[in-house]
Amino acid sequence: MKTRLKNKTIPGFGLSLGITMAFVSMVVLIPMFSIVLQSSALGWSGFWKTVFDARVLASYRVSFLCSFIAASLNCFFGVMLAWVLSRYRFPGRRIIDGMIELPFALPTAVAGIALTALYSGKGWVGAFFADLDIKIAYTPAGITIALTFIGLPFIVRAVQPVLEQLDPVYEEAGRMLGASPARIFRSVILPEIVPALLTGFGLAFARALGEYGSVIFIAGNMPFKTEIAPLIIMSKLEQFNYGEATAVALTMLMASFVIMFCINVVQSRAARFVKE
Repeated sequence: MKTRLKNKTIPGFGLSLGITMAFVSMVVLIPMFSIVLQSSALGWSGFWKTVFDARVLASYRVSFLCSFIAASLNCFFGVMLAWVLSRYRFPGRRIIDGMIELPFALPTAVAGIALTALYSGKGWVGAFFADLDIKIAYTPAGITIALTFIGLPFIVRAVQPVLEQLDPVYEEAGRMLGASPARIFRSVILPEIVPALLTGFGLAFARALGEYGSVIFIAGNMPFKTEIAPLIIMSKLEQFNYGEATAVALTMLMASFVIMFCINVVQSRAARFVKE
């Protein structure tokens, strides 16, 4: 007869829940509440005037549009990269797999300086496009490239484990039945990776919205053109205008929360559809 262990490695539910809630409160809830409290000092009229200012609205448009495009590009190239790393064995595979984490380890300011030097009019890549009268640095295209750089690992690391666990028997069955590679991917592989892909998209999109260091150098920071919302927040903080800075930050926070909530709903429905 098996005996029930009375001494457990992890404390009981009450103590574990208390420690968890205390940690979450200190790290997440209290800082978020402080943003709400600080922005409330403006009052409703001051809050609406700040968050709907023409310059602030233009920064929202730049941040959200470039973040969405960057996350979408990462979905395409991230899936391709995850597929190569999970299905093929070749020299240097481990090196490439390790380099995926580089945007996490590299200081964002260093990444911004490197990208600016590369894509400016005198850079290796930027000079080539400059001859074609195409400007990359100090334009929304440069911002998108920087956001793509910092968001790629989220897609790869979300999709790669799913592809590694996917049994290739189903793909072989599709080939035996005469299905084309495109049909096999669309009907067999894509439904399996959709939940993970949505998760990676949400994480990459959220990270891109709040990115500052890698964008500030390549953006050019021109109001109404290439000025991002985090720069607006930093500018107001440098002017000691904490109320307006937290108002813009709270707006970005609420928008990110709504987007992440919608993505989680779609992800759960997609996962339920795959199981059925």
